[in-house]
Amino acid sequence: MSDLERYYRVLELEPGATLEEVNQAYKDLVFVWHPDRIPKDNLRLQQKAQDKLKAINEAREKLRYLKTKHQTTHQTTHHSPPPQQEKPSQTIQKPPKQNSDLSGKDYSRANLSNKDLSGRNLSYANLSGANLSDTFMHKVNLRGANLSEANLFRANLLLADLREANLRAANLIGADLSGADLRGADLTGARIRSGERLLVKLVGTNLAGAIMPDGSIYQ
Repeated sequence: MSDLERYYRVLELEPGATLEEVNQAYKDLVFVWHPDRIPKDNLRLQQKAQDKLKAINEAREKLRYLKTKHQTTHQTTHHSPPPQQEKPSQTIQKPPKQNSDLSGKDYSRANLSNKDLSGRNLSYANLSGANLSDTFMHKVNLRGANLSEANLFRANLLLADLREANLRAANLIGADLSGADLRGADLTGARIRSGERLLVKLVGTNLAGAIMPDGSIYQ
């Protein structure tokens, strides 16, 4: 079995599945195999869940890279205009890189639902009131960002940098903040519970000095 076939199998997909299908399968499997859903005292299943998550993350990243690369190559091969002789005075403008610096940008009230912002630098960006539901933000840099009243429903914020971020009145129901750094963040009034049930994944999250939804400071 080739590596490509193995990646599809890990995500329980048929070879040739679309990028949208890859992303949806990833979300479904992360939901099923997240360690929060496994009893803490079942060490065997906890280890199995961690191994599954590692394989699922690898499969998605590899397939996303290959499909993005293929799409770029396809567009260059089939949609580029015929080459023209370049004039000495011409300058060629390159498109911005995917991992371009977005720090300080204004995305207030923007609809970024289901976008892939993994690894991006959005430090000190204004995302107040933005729709970030189901958005992939694995290892995103949101240090000092304004996320007040943002909708982060089921957002993937694994290992995100959220130090000193403003999350006042944000909707965090269903969000995955496992391994995220929330030191000094302000979560006053943020939605994280339904009744007494906590609905945010906080496995390994650093909350030192964070202002919690009830106004208390996490020790």
